[in-house]
Order: sequence, then C-alpha cells, then structure tokens
Amino acid sequence: MSVFISPEENKGEAPRGSIFWWRLAVLLALVALFASILLTGVSVWFLGAVALAGAGGAAYTFNFHFPAALIRLFAMARTAAKYGERLAGHKAALLDQVSRRAMLFSAMAAAPRVRSVSWQLGDQDRLADFIDDVENLDFAKLRVQLPLLATATGLAFAVAATLFVAPMALVVVLPILLGVAACARWLLPSLAQDWHFARLRRRAAGRRLGTALGAVVPLQAEHAWPETLTTSFAALSRADARLLLSRRRMAFADALVGLLGPIASLAVLGSAWLNGQRGDALLAAAFVAFAWLALGEIAQGASRILHARVKEGAASKALKAWTAGTSPDDAPARSRPFHLSRLEIIALRRCAPNGRPLGGTVDLILEAGRPTVLSGPSGCGKTSLLKQVAGWLEADGGGTLIGDGIELAASSRRKLAYLGLHDAAVLSDSVRENLFAPDAADAERWAALNVVELGERVRLAGGLDGWITQDTLSLGEAHRLNLARALLSPLPMILLDEPGEHLDGEQARRIAERLIARLQDRILLVSSHKASDAWGAAQELKFDGLALQRAE
Repeated sequence: MSVFISPEENKGEAPRGSIFWWRLAVLLALVALFASILLTGVSVWFLGAVALAGAGGAAYTFNFHFPAALIRLFAMARTAAKYGERLAGHKAALLDQVSRRAMLFSAMAAAPRVRSVSWQLGDQDRLADFIDDVENLDFAKLRVQLPLLATATGLAFAVAATLFVAPMALVVVLPILLGVAACARWLLPSLAQDWHFARLRRRAAGRRLGTALGAVVPLQAEHAWPETLTTSFAALSRADARLLLSRRRMAFADALVGLLGPIASLAVLGSAWLNGQRGDALLAAAFVAFAWLALGEIAQGASRILHARVKEGAASKALKAWTAGTSPDDAPARSRPFHLSRLEIIALRRCAPNGRPLGGTVDLILEAGRPTVLSGPSGCGKTSLLKQVAGWLEADGGGTLIGDGIELAASSRRKLAYLGLHDAAVLSDSVRENLFAPDAADAERWAALNVVELGERVRLAGGLDGWITQDTLSLGEAHRLNLARALLSPLPMILLDEPGEHLDGEQARRIAERLIARLQDRILLVSSHKASDAWGAAQELKFDGLALQRAE
C-alpha cells in the first residue's frame, strides 16, 4: 500500500505542501518505532550486563554511565518523535482537506441527481453519511497507511535481526506471523459486514424516527405511535449489538497479536540458549528478544488499522458515486428529452416516505397545458404524492403510470420530472450556479428571475455571478429562486410543492399566472394548502381525510 500519492495521481487531492509534512510524519513514526525497540533492547542488555558484571570483580570497573545515557536518549527520542509524528501527520491531513473537501462538496453539488432534484440536499441521512465518509477518507493515511508502514518496517527489522542472531527461532516466529496475516484476512470482511449492517440500520432507524416526529398527530390517531418508536429503537439496538460483536472480535484479534511478542521473545532466547550462547554471548539475543516484546506491544493496535481500512474502503466507494462522471442517459439534457403530453396514473397506492401506507389509491390524468392543483391541510400527504409521481420515493406505491401510452418506471420518471419542494436548499455559490441550468443563456436566466420577481434582488446582489448562501436570502426569496429553477428546467413534467409558500397572496397570484403562461407545453402538478383562483382553469383535487376527491 503506497503512503504517498502525488498531486497529479490524486487529481489535486494532495497539495504539494502536504507531501513534505507526510514525509516528515513517516520519518518521525519510524524514529519513534526504532527508539522504542532500542529503548527496550538496550534496557535489557544493560540489566543483563550489570548482572553479569556483578558476578565477579568486573563490577568495580563496569561503566554504567554510557548505557544509562543511551536509555535516556532513546526514551526522549521516542516521546519527541511520537508527538512530532502526530503534529506533522495532522498538519498534512488538514492541508489535504483544503483541496479534497472542496472538490468533493463541489462534485456533490454538481451531481445531476442533486441538480435536478434539489430537495436531496436536505436529506440529513445522506449529508451525515457524506460528512463521515469525507472524514474517513481525510484521515486514512493517519489511521491506516502510516501505522501500517511503521509496523511493517518494524517486523522486517525484527525478522532480519532474528535471522542474524538466532535463525532457528524463525521456525516458531514465521508461522505465527502467517497466522496473524490469516486472522487479519478473516477479520477484515467480518468488520466490513458489521460496519455496513450498523450503518444501514442506523440510517433506516433515523429516517423512521424523523418521519415519525413529523407525523406525531396522525400516528397517534392511528394508534401507531408506540409501535413506530419501538420499531425504530429496536433497529438502533440491533445496530449497537452488531457493533459490540465487532468490537469483541477486534479485542480477540488484538489479544492474539499480543501473544506475538512474548512467544517470539521466548523463541529467540530459547534458540540462542540451545545454540550454546551463554553469558555475554546471550546479550545480543536478549536485545532482539525484547525488541520483539516492544514490537508486539505496538502491533496490538492492528484491529484498529483494519477497522479504519474498512471505513476508508466504504468511504471511497460512497464518494465515488458523487464524484464519478455520469452517462448521457443520467444527465438531464438542455433540449427537451421527451415531449410528454399526458400522464395517466392508475391505482397508485399512497404512502409516506418511510413506506407507511397512507390509505387509498390515486387514479388521475395529468395533461400538458392544464395545471392540476392538489389541495388539503398539512400532513395529508400532498408532498409524498408529488415524490411518488416524480419517482423519488423509495416506496413507489405500486400502481401504473403511463406517459403517452408508455408505462414509466420510477427511474424513467426521475429523468422526466422536475420536483421543486418549498424547502429546497440554496448552495453557497453564485446565482448562476444556483439556477441549475448550466446550458441556459443569460437572457433565459434573467427572464426566469424576472418572472418570479427576483431580478432586482439579484442585480443588487451582484448579478448572476453574485455570491449567495442559504442565509443571505429570505424564505420567500429562496422559494422564488426554486421556482426560477423550475422555469429553466427542460423536463416535460414540473411538480411544485406549495409554490405560494412564504409569498403574500397577491404576489403568489401574479407568479402563478406567469408560471401557467410559461409552462403551457408541460404537465404541471402543484400542491397547495388552499387552491387559489390564480390557477385559472386548473383541475383541483382535494384531500378529504385519506381520500383524494375532485373539487366541485
């Protein structure tokens, strides 16, 4: 496993300044390792030499100042090198973060599935996992590559020294090393399975709890609140139990690795003794034997290295999904990918984001040029139905959706529908990037901003290249920005959640009229707490309890 990756190989992930600090961290790690080995070995040699000198008149002439000075030197060198390695390693990792995190978050924001459906940026599960994955990748060198390199170097030194001093001891040591390697090979997939199991269970439980907290009243009315909480906490308990099992495996593996030092030490001393080494001749073997003890103590963190390797591998795989290029089929084209004039929804079972059935089925026909308004109180399932139609809900609800005579699966609908939720995120970026229309002309962007009455605000912010964040826009301005994204979308289905949210009645009416005029050739489905006359000839469907009924 290579410790150093050049900036060219890592596509800018490793700044040149960090390479110096990584090399310094490796050097200090090796100094700390050999200082620890020498400290233990010289200490034992010193004690043995004093004991041998004390057996005769040599005790009066024995110079203990020189070995005592070496022991103090090695102890100070080990301490200084350990602290220096931590400082240099963390500085190198932080320098890497400067470029790597910027690249990863930019790739996340630019991913087509985020750009086309901005509500995903608000998915807390996804964001939490993303942050964890970035951290696991950032510190992979510190937690995996650096300690692995130091341990491998120490093992190579100990084996070479044993071969020189007591070669017969390798008959015992080498099988143990092979056994440790086999144990690591067995433990690695087990740790990976445990970690993935716990992560998925925690994510599912967190999503279930979040959904339940947002629907306390209906769950209590259905007498499903206790069951929901019990199910969620049971999933968290199963995840914790699996992690506990994983930690026990790690402790067992560390205990086995810990036996390496004592067994190798006894093997070296026994081999030297059987080879006829006595008195002063045995001191060199004692030095190597106790060097194995020091190395065995260092190697007891092997399971932590394996665990960090599992996280690094999972992080690389997860982040690749964000940063990898997308095929032309996945990326929304600027030109209309498919003209859709009619969408027929047949027996679609309504369900919540966590898959909980909401009751009833939906039979509906949506047509281009005739907006459809879903009205009803908060919590009745309007937003969930929009996500089902757009294909962005894991629980698809079954049913059949036919577009111009062709049955459309959820994956197909995701490519055909723009879903604009009222809580869409605003990126810390320019207005141009926040419009999610990289191929649109500036004139189109300004026209869309003017339709939603945001043009003057953008001019004051510095134009299309002005920098905005979630905090610089009011709720109403952020919502109108999301409506401008819908206008610039080339997709044939436009689904808008509460387009009048955070707007006063007159402004909502004006913008609604302009949206209808601009989207005459699209299928337009909107949700609203209360339908407005601004939607003109729109067909209105009201949620009456669990049923969806056509308004009179």
